[in-house]
Amino acid sequence: MNTLKIGIIQQANTADRAANKQRLAQKIEELSKNGAQLIVLQELHNGLYFCQTEEVSVFDQAESIPGESTEYFGAVARQYGVVLVLSLFERRMAGLYHNTAVVIEKDGSIAGKYRKMHIPDDPAYYEKYYFTPGDLGFTPIDTSVGRLGVLVCWDQWYPEAARAMALRGADLLIYPTAIGTESSDTPEEQERQREAWCTVQRGHAIANNLPVVSVNRVGHEADPSGRTGGISFWGYSFVAGQQGEILAQLGREEATALVEVDLDRTEQVRRWWPFFRDRRIDAFGTLTRRCADEP
Repeated sequence: MNTLKIGIIQQANTADRAANKQRLAQKIEELSKNGAQLIVLQELHNGLYFCQTEEVSVFDQAESIPGESTEYFGAVARQYGVVLVLSLFERRMAGLYHNTAVVIEKDGSIAGKYRKMHIPDDPAYYEKYYFTPGDLGFTPIDTSVGRLGVLVCWDQWYPEAARAMALRGADLLIYPTAIGTESSDTPEEQERQREAWCTVQRGHAIANNLPVVSVNRVGHEADPSGRTGGISFWGYSFVAGQQGEILAQLGREEATALVEVDLDRTEQVRRWWPFFRDRRIDAFGTLTRRCADEP
């Protein structure tokens, strides 16, 4: 079997960015000592989720790639011999910023990056203010542990993104995430949202016969403006197999997990379920239109 040991880190962050990074490095060390070959971090893992408000000063947190964080985590990856999936606030140039996932190879070099394509703009998730939509397309990143189909958070609701990564030969789908509930939602609605979040990603695993790794943050983060009750990030990071089966799932607290995934199983499952053989690509033209009634 072509097995891959994947580590996931679910962390509650504070405003102390240096301390957040140090705690992540400690957890990377622990997972690597237990055999992890690939470790995935949550979305915007260096600090608080700053998109609850629209503040010009927040752009000061953005950094170049390569830059401070890729150097820091590159040294960590090199020290422990692991591939890392990072999630950073990228400063491309003055006035141009992205929500960018960066894959660090086990020698500390940058294997590639992916800029978040789908950018939400909802109450407490004002990401369109900060992030320009990605322009690198849906292209897997080649690494020593396989071809990583890295996407980011809001991308996880779009089956087209997962399919595009699969068609380009991704060995697994990876989603660094920051999602939770706002205090005005009823407990029933909060649970519906969490279940939908898990279900849609398991659907991507099934439809593409690929493992899915989804890593969310945890903890309550206050709204700096005081206009809302803040966000309670629900955690529940998980790894699913090629038929959507849950291989590991965390709860609502800080935690890590180490999961062994058989990448060769994709071939077998696709023989049982030949979705790619039977796709009617001749009839999918409407998928490239904003609305089906357009010419």
